[in-house]
Amino acid sequence: MDTTTQNTEQPEQPDNTAQPGNAEKPPPTSPAPAPATAEEKRASRGATRPGDRVFLGLSRGSGIFLLVIMAAIAAFLAYRASIAISKDEGNFLTTLEWNTNVDPPVFGIAVLAFGTVVSSIIAMALAVPVAVGIALFITHYSPRKVGGALAYVIDLLAAVPSIVYGLWGALVLVPHLEGLFGWLDTYFGWTGIFEWQQGAPRSLLTVGILLAIMILPIITNVSREVFRQVPRMHEEAALALGATRWEVIRMSVLPFGRSGVISASMLGLGRALGETMAVATVLSPTFKIHASLLDPGGGTFAQNIASKFGEATETGRDALIASGLVLFVITLLVNGAARMIIARRKEYSGANA
Repeated sequence: MDTTTQNTEQPEQPDNTAQPGNAEKPPPTSPAPAPATAEEKRASRGATRPGDRVFLGLSRGSGIFLLVIMAAIAAFLAYRASIAISKDEGNFLTTLEWNTNVDPPVFGIAVLAFGTVVSSIIAMALAVPVAVGIALFITHYSPRKVGGALAYVIDLLAAVPSIVYGLWGALVLVPHLEGLFGWLDTYFGWTGIFEWQQGAPRSLLTVGILLAIMILPIITNVSREVFRQVPRMHEEAALALGATRWEVIRMSVLPFGRSGVISASMLGLGRALGETMAVATVLSPTFKIHASLLDPGGGTFAQNIASKFGEATETGRDALIASGLVLFVITLLVNGAARMIIARRKEYSGANA
């Protein structure tokens, strides 16, 4: 056969080799949009839902209204205080006298500031450890029925009016403090702080003890609710690693609830600083600063305002308002310091757990 006739025609294969000049370029693509954050989603929903817009406006207006009220109170106190201080013949910060019914008036807040700060420190030193211990006992140690009953009793103590505490302090607490004052004088009188001259136990220490009893339910209730929010897995993990019950409390519960305990303590401190009727009932007010906490006398801002407002003249009322301004500033500083402490310890707070 002829070899030429044996050449079978092969089908042509398509040329898949892309030529540089003929290659088709893909169309340019725009970058994918970033996913919307939760705040943006809430904002977009709020922009379309009338109910959300109304709620947002009410919430924002409430916050602004609160700031306006605080500014108005501060402006009123500052204005009336400036009138009184301009008439004062003594030093408003250091004078150990309060005589506003004479011409010219002489008054100062040294005794009031000392009594307010000292009695509040005593109250906090006594109340905070006991309140935290009660809160831990209710949430982590006591049986459910016992803890529930104890929590109910503490809630009732928080609802007792301050005048009732004052009457109880004057009729029951003061007569039974003579033994404690004598014991402190016997063993710690050499320090000068606990020296007792056998007077009536109506001193700043008595006020501090009564204030501690009054703020104990507030600190306990808030601390108890904070300790209940501790994640159960944290405690179980610590127990699984061989920790004792106290080590679980120390390593898991207390770090988690530290910010809450600080907030509870500042809430109790606010009541201690501004308590009026109970302090006025158990304290023998004098404008003297005693080195001993057992000597009767002293005074606080709130007690002085309550006891002298009824008999004060116009200048006397302005002077009392000036002392109220100082108490207002002290309260703001205390709360600001508490917020700074919580912000510095936010890595231990439950919000980041």
